[in-house]
Amino acid sequence: MTVQIVADTRARLGEGPVWNVDRQQLFYVDAYNHRVHQFDPATGQDRFFNVGDIVSAIALSDNGQLLLALRDRLAYLNVESSEVTPFYQFNFPYPNTRCNDGKCDAQGRFWIGTISEAPKQAELYRYDPDGSIRVMETELTISNGLGWSPDRSTFYLTDSAQQKIYAYDFDAEAGTIQNRRTLIDLSAEIVEPDGLSIDTQGNIWTALWNGWCVACFDSTGKELDRINLPVQRPTSVTFGGSNLTDLYITSASVGLSQKEIQQGFNAGDLFRLSTNAQGMQSNVFRSASI
Repeated sequence: MTVQIVADTRARLGEGPVWNVDRQQLFYVDAYNHRVHQFDPATGQDRFFNVGDIVSAIALSDNGQLLLALRDRLAYLNVESSEVTPFYQFNFPYPNTRCNDGKCDAQGRFWIGTISEAPKQAELYRYDPDGSIRVMETELTISNGLGWSPDRSTFYLTDSAQQKIYAYDFDAEAGTIQNRRTLIDLSAEIVEPDGLSIDTQGNIWTALWNGWCVACFDSTGKELDRINLPVQRPTSVTFGGSNLTDLYITSASVGLSQKEIQQGFNAGDLFRLSTNAQGMQSNVFRSASI
């Protein structure tokens, strides 16, 4: 497996990559620079939209726009007009809390976690197409990478501060989770699991913050591989390309010293890893009732 630098964006906090199968393009964010990026691998062009606020996650929407998780709001981005339209305001129970990683399930519901300044004050929410909001998990600190097994029976959620990836029983029709257990525990290392993606075999691919690598685990939590990267802080991953076999990897430069940046000169860039695995298409938010 070979790693390529495909966009030298030098993001402060690259995150949230999503592959659009119809466009054959990748969307991702630079959270602290308030940018949504649109990368076209066919041309190598990387353009960005300034959305005016911290932006942490993206989902595709059936209205042709991008669903964004901003600091404390949900909004749509029209990539043709560059217009940003907020439509939901969160009321977080604790101060200094903001949205973090998010994804849609196969039923078109948007799951979005938060990051808190104090331990165990972050939560996981589910925003439904009818405009309702539900708290799905509490007492998190950095709610991060999330995803579903190919058979939709298991939900995965990362708490980076705890250095753990949890598994839950998932009821796809009801959209509920239960029976949390620790699937992957990296607390013996200095790394933190960050964003993740699931392949068609049910393997979990996760970026390891401060780990200089991406790791792959099977559905039992057994580590299968680690692929070295030229940057210290990879942040998230998603499968893309015509066959969904290319793993796109975002990264960060935020918080690194000058010496660390010199050691990992491409901090904040976008990478592509050719793999022998195949990912699943990104789920789409069902916006029709909004």
